[in-house]
Parts: sequence; structure tokens; C-alpha cells
Amino acid sequence: MTQHTHRFVEEYDGLVGFGLDRKGDENTLIYYTQKFSDDKLMGILVERMSEADMEELFDLVTRLLKRYLSEEEYHRYFLKEGQ
Repeated sequence: MTQHTHRFVEEYDGLVGFGLDRKGDENTLIYYTQKFSDDKLMGILVERMSEADMEELFDLVTRLLKRYLSEEEYHRYFLKEGQ
């Protein structure tokens, strides 16, 4: 059973741009991160990224998860435990 979803990027037909308004910024971040996490794209990028860039990306994602998710939410939504 598939646990991860990336439907937003497939269905969104609004403006993709940053800095106009909060809702547009939110939609753009969802759109960009779903496209960014595509298996084929990430396969290319990680082979080319420096160790420093990989560490920077990992640290950014980890910091954001810790800042904005409770431990329960982290396990439920990020790790997909108990689903």
C-alpha cells in the first residue's frame, strides 16, 4: 500500500510564484517541494550534490520538521508510523 502522496502537484493549476500573497506562497512551496522530491530528479541531484549541500538540505528539513511538528505529528505524518 502506498503511504506517500503527491497529488497537489498533479492537480494544481494556479499561479506558481513567490512573494505575491501568503496563500500563493504556500501553494508554490507545496508545488516546488513535491516536484523537487520526484524520484528521478532526486536521483540526479544527489549524485551531483556536494557533501556540504547534502548536509545543508538535510539540516534545513530536519530543523523545519522539529520547529513545526510535534513529536506525535512527526511520527504520524513524516515517518508514516501507525498507518
